[in-house]
Amino acid sequence: MFVYLKNIRPFVGVFYLCFMEFKDKILPEIEKAVQNAGLMLVDVIVRGKDNSRIIEIFVDGDDFVTTKVCADLSREIGEAFDKAELISSKYRLEVSSPGIGRPLKFLRQYKKNLDKHFEIEFAEENETKKIKGKLIEINGQVLVFGAGKEVIKIDFSNIKNAKVLIRF
Repeated sequence: MFVYLKNIRPFVGVFYLCFMEFKDKILPEIEKAVQNAGLMLVDVIVRGKDNSRIIEIFVDGDDFVTTKVCADLSREIGEAFDKAELISSKYRLEVSSPGIGRPLKFLRQYKKNLDKHFEIEFAEENETKKIKGKLIEINGQVLVFGAGKEVIKIDFSNIKNAKVLIRF
């Protein structure tokens, strides 16, 4: 794998490549465990030094993800790392749901958020638009939002960023 990093000192570039190689090495085990649990892998963030890595894994499901599901998945992934001897130094593994503040990535995530309010950024006719609205319907790939008195239909492939808003 080769990554070109513009305007970065050579040492930093090498560090970044090592970081990416480490992530690429552990990703297959993470994906396998997440898929076996019937969940979606939303993101993997690796940070820290070689001797004290922090691996954050964000998963979501068709239903809300419980702490028990996260704990079971964390145990399964940790055992897979140990069995395959993927990580030789100490590390901290954190598995959680993405939380309300993270953007939705998959169409499957919208179903459980029907009747919730969103902030959506999407492409329409060569420009980017931003709306706040309530998700009122899902028709295949098309998401239907109510924004005031207006009904807006957005194809999932046109969504650039979508966050569920907290309403009190």
